This record gives sequence, structure tokens and C-alpha cells, in this order.
Amino acid sequence: MNAPRISTAADGWEEALAEAVPSGGPPGGPRVVAVEGRSGSGKSTVAARLRAALARRGRPAAVLSMEDLYPGWEGLAEAPALLREWVLEPLSRGELAAWRRYDWERGGFARGWTPLPGDVAAGGVLVVEGTGSGAVAGRGLLDLLVWVAAPGDERARRLDARGDAPVYAPYRRVWAEQEESFYAENRPREHADLVVDNPAR
Repeated sequence: MNAPRISTAADGWEEALAEAVPSGGPPGGPRVVAVEGRSGSGKSTVAARLRAALARRGRPAAVLSMEDLYPGWEGLAEAPALLREWVLEPLSRGELAAWRRYDWERGGFARGWTPLPGDVAAGGVLVVEGTGSGAVAGRGLLDLLVWVAAPGDERARRLDARGDAPVYAPYRRVWAEQEESFYAENRPREHADLVVDNPAR
């Protein structure tokens, strides 16, 4: 797919991205946007800026990070099914969505459920960011699939600069291997509705 592109180097790129989110939504439910991309591409930043831009337009929005759904450092392949079961399918049926957040320090999912905020559930926008958000398992239940692109050297620099880099470093290789496998099987870049180029600033 030759998807349209937006660059974060351009003024007002967040507004252009917000404009691309379909208006309205299913009766009694939100629109769902997936923000995909490789580690270090800037997915979480793009998602946060999109949420803020939507809020300025009067559209309630919330961000769900796939990090809340990965069952540990080797759990990338399992997370898309949890996203579908806990969030996407209930929303598609007009039901409430909620998920159990993974506790990275304890090494397990929380007992309690985190619900989607009421104003978002009633017709706002849910932005799901992270690798796995654009998987085949849930792609048909998305309203917009965004791919965030960045040069490899810039992604590596960002990963090195992460606040949790010392914690992430021992798992960087195993996570990269899981990403390669996931992208080879699911190919979200090829199915993206929109590409956000996020070069070095």
C-alpha cells in the first residue's frame, strides 16, 4: 500500500494526524487507532502528541500502551491476542473494554482490571501504541493503522538514551528478534493507512 506520509519535521504534523482519524464512531463506542513501528521509532511520543491534538479538537482520547499487555520480555507474540480479546472485540460488540496491566516488577498481570475511561468509551478515540498493535489478529477491528518510521541509527540512539536503558539493555537482543519475527509474519507497514516519518530533530 502506498500510504500517505506525514513528517514530524513539519509544523502542525499532530493536527494533520488528528485530521486523519475518522470522525464519529460505532454507536456508543470509540474509534481505535493503532500506532505501530520498530523499537526507538518514537511510537509513544507520536501517540501522546496525537492524543493531545485530538483533545484540542474536543475529542476525548486515551492511550493504551502495548507494554501493559506484553506478558514479560518474551511475550510479544502473545500480546496481540490479549488486545483483541480484552479490548478490540468487546468494543466491536458495543461492550465495555478493560485490560489487566502487566506488572513488570512483579512479573505477572494485575488481578484488577483497568477500564477504558468513560468519555472515551462513549465515543472518543482509543490510541493503542506499541509493537503488536497492528497485528493481523486485530487489524480488521481498527479504524486507522499508523506506521512510525525512523532511520536505524536514530532508533538506536533513542534506545540508548531511554531512561530505562540499563533495564532494557539485557533484553534488547531478544526483543529485536521477536520484532523481526512479528514483522515478518504480520507486515503492519505494508497495511498501514498512514506513515509518520519521525527523523532526528
